[in-house]
Amino acid sequence: MGAARTLFEKVWASHVVRSGPGGHDLLYVDRHLVHEGSFHAFERLRETGRRVRRRDLTFATADHYVPTAGSGVAIGDPIQAFEVRRLTETPWVFPAAGDPTA
Repeated sequence: MGAARTLFEKVWASHVVRSGPGGHDLLYVDRHLVHEGSFHAFERLRETGRRVRRRDLTFATADHYVPTAGSGVAIGDPIQAFEVRRLTETPWVFPAAGDPTA
């Protein structure tokens, strides 16, 4: 019987597609959970001509900069408001926005 593994180790092992040199693993991720701060990753995809492979498995929520005081409360910081708006207008996340690389 092998050594006991943690839940993390079991989940990790079940998602390894290929192991490379130096202990680097290529993982298959079956859910993409993103938030309004994820725009850096999407910008990098756009810059390199790549796209989200399985948009149907990408779930976005504006949860870092949206006030919790109640509905209808405006976001006070204009930069944070812009990032929330950008999340909902990002075409490579939301196909309805007309992504040419979809």
